This record gives sequence, C-alpha cells and structure tokens, in this order.
Amino acid sequence: MPVAGLLFDPASRPALAELEELARTRRIFGVTHLDAGAGLAELFLDGLTFDCLGCGPGAPLRMDTALQLVALPGDFAVADHALVTLGPGAHLAGAGQLLPVVRVLAGLMLALSELPGIRAIAWLPARLTMSPAWFAEAIGIWLKGGPFPALALTGLARSELGYASRGLSYFVGQEFVFSGKDGNLRESDVRGAMRLTDWLVAHGPVDSRREVELAGFGTVLLEPEGPNSLRARSL
Repeated sequence: MPVAGLLFDPASRPALAELEELARTRRIFGVTHLDAGAGLAELFLDGLTFDCLGCGPGAPLRMDTALQLVALPGDFAVADHALVTLGPGAHLAGAGQLLPVVRVLAGLMLALSELPGIRAIAWLPARLTMSPAWFAEAIGIWLKGGPFPALALTGLARSELGYASRGLSYFVGQEFVFSGKDGNLRESDVRGAMRLTDWLVAHGPVDSRREVELAGFGTVLLEPEGPNSLRARSL
C-alpha cells in the first residue's frame, strides 16, 4: 500500500532509468526489480524493500487532494503534478507502520527527493503535502536521533470538539480528539495535542480510561471511544 508520495512537475516525471542512475551514483539505495510496463521499481535500503510506482514509461499517477499544505503556496494544486508513490514491499505486510520501517522509508524519500523536478512530498495516511526542504529538515532531525516528526507524519485539524488527529491510526490504530479544560480550547492546547501524538507513538494505543502526564504540558485524561477512537481532555 502506498504511504508516501513525491510530486513532480509533469514535464519532469522521473523515468525508471533515472532511478537506476540515482542508485548508481549516490549509492544510498539499490534497485532490485523493474517492471517498465507498470512503471514499478522495487527499491532496497537497509535490508528492506519498498515498491515505487508512477515512474515512466508507466502510466502517470495523480493525487486528487491534500487536506493540509505545509510550507507550500496556498494555491499549490496537487492534482496538477505527477505523483510517484512509495510503500512497504510485500515482505513487510503488517509491519509497514513500525517506526524502524518508517525511518528507512523516510530515508528513501529523502534520497529520491534529489531527482530533478520535484515540487512537494506527501505523507498519504495524513493527506499532508509539504515542501521538500521542510520535509528534509523535519525528517533529518528525527533520523539523527531527534523527536518523532509529528507535524510531518501526522496532522491536526481544528473542529468544534477540539483538535482532531489525522493519520495517527497508521502508527497506533487510533485517532484522538483533544479538548481543553472545561471544554474550552486554549492556545496552549495545540501543544498538548502534539505532545499526545508523541506519547501515543511511543506508548501505543490506549484500551482503558487513564491519566497521562505529557512532558512540557501537563495531565491529560484519555478515554477510548470504540476500538479506533480516543477522547483526550486537558485536566
């Protein structure tokens, strides 16, 4: 299943031969299989394989919409760009969401972002689309031992009920809605929602009512609402 995308100027959509050339010159990843008719390449990095789809001479792909643009012009139209997708290979079925696998995938995305004509990078579970430079900075810090890049791999959307996570279920199987103390959102609560994202990625899903202490924020009450939903409230 594709989970990441690279958006290119349509005139600069990479061909499979360009992937092979990048692999030869940079020696960061390898190419283990090509299917020219499908525009498919199997890429190898750190012992793991990933499927890359959308390169020429295969049929071009498009991304219909993005729910959030990050460090891109407000009128950036994802549908006007050629899409190349990346996803865990078949041997990683059921393990693609594990952080060690995501870290390798992120490193592969950085390597492919050296291809000419790239305009944006997308993280599909959260429908985020980011500038390549912004993505490289956020992911680079993580790959060097920094914190999980919540703003690059998950999203937050403001609603009447609070801040709703987006794409977190890819990592922990749950999404949350974060509401403020007494039901009133405060400016600091967006920080609490981000800290909660970090906590859940580190600790996994919550299956019973509990209070947790979020570093740099305070105490939050967590209450599961069904198997895939979580209600969070600042105390």
